Amino acid sequence: MVVTLPSDYRPSEDEEFMNALQQEYFRQKLLRWRHELLREAGATLNSLSAGGITEADLTDRASVETDRALELRTRDRARKLISKIDQAIERIANGTYGYCEETFEPIGLRRLEARPIATLSIEAQERHERMEKVHRDD
Repeated sequence: MVVTLPSDYRPSEDEEFMNALQQEYFRQKLLRWRHELLREAGATLNSLSAGGITEADLTDRASVETDRALELRTRDRARKLISKIDQAIERIANGTYGYCEETFEPIGLRRLEARPIATLSIEAQERHERMEKVHRDD
């Protein structure tokens, strides 16, 4: 089923949760985010492959190396984020997107708007973080 999304569409609490329009809205949002991350990764790859470090000064060379290391860490985070975006798109396809993995209750539009890759409701996420803190403090 092809869903045409009005250009000014925003999900609303007044409509059925995760109806076809909401699913298409979040699918497009996730695809745009993924495209932007891939574009940035391509730009990074081009800049890193453009050449070696030409700075003669040791301090300048160290600064460039630090910048490159930071950029590579950022790209690694983006790679992991792309994987989570792909998983969210798969959840849209199989009808589980927008529902908490633990409670199976709706995650909520405001949370999905802020974090479209969310897999837990706010309550479940808070419980999860409390458990991590307890186990980390041991």
